Amino acid sequence: MQTPTDEQAHAAEVFQDGQHLVLQAGAGTGKTSTLELLAAGTRRRGRYLAFNKDIARDAAGRFPRTVVCRTAHATAYAALGHRYASRLNSPREPAWRTGQALGITRPVRIGPHEISPRLLSHTVLRTVTRYCHSADRDLADHHVPGVRGLDGPGAQKQLAQTVLPFASKAWGDLQYPDRGAVRFEHDHYLKMWALTGPRIEADFLFLDEAQDTNPVLEEVFAAQRDHAQLVMVGDSAQAIYGWRGARDVMTGFDATPLALTCSFRFGPCIAAEANRWLALADAPIRLTGSRGLATEVGALARPDAVLCRTNIGAMAEVLRLLAAGWRVALTRGGHQLTQLALAARDLQSGRRATHPELVLFPSWGELQEYAAYDPAGRDLQPFVDLVDTHGTDTILTAVRQLTDEASADVIVTTAHSAKGREWPTVRIGDDFPPPKSTDQTDMQGRPVPKPVSDTDARLAYVAVTRARRHLDLGGLSWINNDPWPG
Repeated sequence: MQTPTDEQAHAAEVFQDGQHLVLQAGAGTGKTSTLELLAAGTRRRGRYLAFNKDIARDAAGRFPRTVVCRTAHATAYAALGHRYASRLNSPREPAWRTGQALGITRPVRIGPHEISPRLLSHTVLRTVTRYCHSADRDLADHHVPGVRGLDGPGAQKQLAQTVLPFASKAWGDLQYPDRGAVRFEHDHYLKMWALTGPRIEADFLFLDEAQDTNPVLEEVFAAQRDHAQLVMVGDSAQAIYGWRGARDVMTGFDATPLALTCSFRFGPCIAAEANRWLALADAPIRLTGSRGLATEVGALARPDAVLCRTNIGAMAEVLRLLAAGWRVALTRGGHQLTQLALAARDLQSGRRATHPELVLFPSWGELQEYAAYDPAGRDLQPFVDLVDTHGTDTILTAVRQLTDEASADVIVTTAHSAKGREWPTVRIGDDFPPPKSTDQTDMQGRPVPKPVSDTDARLAYVAVTRARRHLDLGGLSWINNDPWPG
């Protein structure tokens, strides 16, 4: 590796002293090379817990042989999951069929709504997934996800009372290594392993992407403190997966805090843009860019990638670019958009949709009304607008016209899917709205906007730090207006 920065050298010194570490590594600051430096400076045996298989495989080729590089799931599989090998990768089947095997055969009425066996089955399986992501020992009401449109008083509690007995039955079904009705997933054996209170045999542990750790893994990692040196590495400002159970475990972890702040990905002007969002997110670090890298912030005619806030925003961008004659690749999201478009077509044809987000709506008109006037449905408004403007046939045709990334003129993706990636030139999509205005005005009589939420600031930070050479702020250009930090 290149000559370590002062920050990297200091991290190596603290690691040699045997202290537990929390290493805040900003975008492009060389976190993997820093961990490589730490591991190379000791003969002790270590474990590196990676976020996914590709990262683990890459690390295995860089770390010394004294460090075992695996994902948390691979670690759990070796210890316990292999017993369930015959149930893994079984054929997928509809949730309602699994529900039938669990005894879900009749609809349930909650308030004015009739919950179909299909929706109930889907909710039961999601409840088990949420339980597996948690550090809880037992299934509980808070593991039961809400159902869109089921908003009456006490409705969620009644739903939980209905769902939990079936969820317990499903979890019991998963305990059998060689038979069962519920499709066995990797998160299931990870949870089972965590419940055993495992001891990971190593002198030190590296936990990568710690800001996106599920509570189930956090508990296992923290429990190794008495016999292993613990090193968490990640970027609290990139904690953007709270909606699926992950949480930033770095901020409150009892360890020596250090930081990597010099980005090798981009120069000072993009670092300055990143710092505006870091300030709004109240993040613990600020970045400096590499002065030897020529980077630019300004309008782009032909970006390599367009980063959007939502899949719906990405689809709108895809339609615009296809109409302009571009070859477009869409990172993930295509299948989800297809399912939503098909569900919209069903509703417009007077049929009930089976999509879990839309299953309670009897018609397209009711969904339009819900999106327009119910506060809980505002996130569906862009989807409704997309369908009303272009039609489901246009959306389905556009998905079929997508190409692979290797042959595309431009890659369209969400900021969530772009995490961990980078491109030479990036434009931010138009679906990053500024905060709504308050009732107050400033000295010039202009409306004072509400503060930028931590969630939005973190997602914007991830988006703007994907560019190496040129960044077009696009839909985030409102940051240039008062009162946002300059």
